[in-house]
Amino acid sequence: MTMVQSVDSVALLPAYLAAGTAVLVLLTDLLLARPRATMVVAALGAAGTAVGSALVGAGEPRRTFCVGADCSWIFGGRAALVGAVVALLTLAVLGLSVPALRAGRSPVGEFCFLLACSMTGGVVLGAAGDLITLIVALETLTLPLYVLVGLRRGSLASAEAAVTFFVVSVVATTLTLLGAALLYAVTGGLHLDRLGALLAERQELRDLPLTTAAVALLLLGLAFKVAAVPFHAWAPATYDGAPLPVAAYLSTASKLGGLVALLAVVQRALPADQTGPVLALLAVLTMTVGNLVALRQRRTVRLLAWSSVAQAGYILAPLGALALVAGRTGEARSAAYAAAMAYAVFFVVLELAAFAGVVALRPVGADGGTLEDLRGAARRHPWRGAALGLALVGLAGLPPGLAGLFAKVTVVRSLLDGGGAWLALVVAVNAVIGLAYYLRVTAALWAPPRLAAPAGPSGVAAVPVVGVVGVVLAVATVAAVVLGFAPQLVLDLAGR
Repeated sequence: MTMVQSVDSVALLPAYLAAGTAVLVLLTDLLLARPRATMVVAALGAAGTAVGSALVGAGEPRRTFCVGADCSWIFGGRAALVGAVVALLTLAVLGLSVPALRAGRSPVGEFCFLLACSMTGGVVLGAAGDLITLIVALETLTLPLYVLVGLRRGSLASAEAAVTFFVVSVVATTLTLLGAALLYAVTGGLHLDRLGALLAERQELRDLPLTTAAVALLLLGLAFKVAAVPFHAWAPATYDGAPLPVAAYLSTASKLGGLVALLAVVQRALPADQTGPVLALLAVLTMTVGNLVALRQRRTVRLLAWSSVAQAGYILAPLGALALVAGRTGEARSAAYAAAMAYAVFFVVLELAAFAGVVALRPVGADGGTLEDLRGAARRHPWRGAALGLALVGLAGLPPGLAGLFAKVTVVRSLLDGGGAWLALVVAVNAVIGLAYYLRVTAALWAPPRLAAPAGPSGVAAVPVVGVVGVVLAVATVAAVVLGFAPQLVLDLAGR
């Protein structure tokens, strides 16, 4: 067998575009020192990365860095979907950050560079074919966020959130690396497909205590990344302390990256009979705890953070069907993986629209405030309030938020097809619980305001910005509506 690896530069084009964006942003900031030019370069690079991902992934899967049948880079439909979504989320978050960056709340060059670096990790993550590439990509996605969370000047809450996020992420990464190392010690392989084949063919390897420990550590380390209960405590404090656009990125792109990594190892590497029960338990705990605690929240971002925890439970629920024999058949497994991935895409679009609505209704550079601050906002700013209301209704899974409704139906259908009727019932009950706080916030948007409009830093009434933030909100809302009418397209791409 030849040890010479073939390199397909076309397959690597999305990664080249993402990494090139980070380099160009750095050079532009260094040589021109013009914030507007730096932001334009970052925006064009993110848009180019999204287009490149879609074009490369339009055909048959492309493989590179291969030794024999094992490849470290596989760019197919799902990788293209992940790359395009991460790049578009980066572009949207950059747009949401424009008012704060113009006001000098954060240094423009550092912000854009770190955001582009994180985007590079997300693009690479979708195409990772081995554990080393997977973990390095996941950390490339996460590492810049430590700084972005704490980049807001003069904010103690931002610094505390950054430290919390950093400490918890280091622990999660340690567990993930330890699990990968033990798995390599047992099997001698690192490529995901080879690991899956070895563990499927050799029962004696699966029966080893070391294998059980490796699977558990790998799953638990990745569970931190998606904020699954009981590894979720960092998320509300980090989201609430971070600048609003960064919190939006954490809740969307970062969570999507964690799910992609978890889905990759569960689908291709780890034994389904070992991962299924763990994922079922994580799904039940995550959706239940997230929804119950969200009921008591009074701060807007903390409510969105806890609802994001609950949504992670819905995303993990289809994978819980692997605990049952009926859920481990080829067709049922494919449906479960596609349902989890499709739900994640629908969720990040609706979550982005929700955060964009909050940013559009709050003063420049302000945090998310309390729910009382949003009371009557739709009366003062009708279309922005309506867009936020549509996003919240979509997250609840009610029409006219068809994207959220289809996502929940897809999850329930995959569970029923996999014999997991009891888990489908848990999903349905939790969806009803979630209605309480989503509809409460939505109703508050049109409620008569009790107080005058909140004052800005100077003491005058704050007038929410429109501009680029309004454009991002409009595009995210339109995207959510379009996906609601063409959901099968996402499901087909997620299943490739």
